[in-house]
Amino acid sequence: MTARHVPGGAGWLRPLPGTGLTVSALALGGSPLGGMPENYGHDVSPELGIDTVRAALQSDIRFIDTSNGYSGGESERRIGAALTAAGGLPPGYVIATKVDPEGGDYSGERVRRSVLESRSRLGLDHLPLVHLHDPEFHEFDDLTSPDGAVEALVELRDTGAVGAIGLAGGRVQEIARYLALGVFDVLLVHNRWTLVDRSAGAIIAEARAQGMGVLNAAVYGGGILARGPGDAASYGYRPAPPALLEAVDAMRAVCARYGTDLRTAALQFSLRDERFAATIVGMSRPERVAQTLAAAAAVLPDDLFDELETLVPPSDTWLDAPFDN
Repeated sequence: MTARHVPGGAGWLRPLPGTGLTVSALALGGSPLGGMPENYGHDVSPELGIDTVRAALQSDIRFIDTSNGYSGGESERRIGAALTAAGGLPPGYVIATKVDPEGGDYSGERVRRSVLESRSRLGLDHLPLVHLHDPEFHEFDDLTSPDGAVEALVELRDTGAVGAIGLAGGRVQEIARYLALGVFDVLLVHNRWTLVDRSAGAIIAEARAQGMGVLNAAVYGGGILARGPGDAASYGYRPAPPALLEAVDAMRAVCARYGTDLRTAALQFSLRDERFAATIVGMSRPERVAQTLAAAAAVLPDDLFDELETLVPPSDTWLDAPFDN
């Protein structure tokens, strides 16, 4: 069977269910573009961020994911600057963003302002996909109240002010409550479907049952699956349990035996999963675009992934314990 995750090959461009959009199997994640040293351990200059986006625009990547709140809007500003330098959005390119609260305000009015801010920063008249971002950090009853964040986002879609609407968050038990509303078109999960964490299994299954598109982000677990031994001791921006660290070390050794590295295997673990319309990878240097595309194109045997599957750490090491939907 032909690999669908080879850049430029058959299946590289595919429909995003629930939206009518076409996306590439690999998306540029905008989280680090504006500089988030508290998460990534380094800052990113405006020039470097803009050049990274320009590299993506000139590559086989046809999908960028960002958010209103990333670095106080700086991620969106840099994407907008790169689009301006490129003469506008290339045909067929998809830019997705997310609504974010302002301080503690996650009201319907705040959602509408968030969309207007994003349009202005990105320089886009229309946003084809807008996610409700990290709702698990707010009261469910508040966000789902009349003229709350959810209702406002649904209204923006239904009136054509935005295209499709998505749900992007972490803690799966809370995200499941929002999925049960049945109003979203796309689910974006992060850090919770990787080589060493399968927390999102139930909500991925539920989203697909609803006919939603599914996007997978943070497949390196905040960096631990992309760095060398001893370079990171956290997973998903939390201290990693010893059993998870042991699994990472064991997987790294298996990858070396197959002539590859853990970063490449972690990326392809997601790219090879046909449930995901796209895998979102944060990048903050132009050279990372070509390097990540090369990793996507690397030929890895099924036997490698079969062996890695035997090393998945127990569920009590995952970010969220399994639950029944």
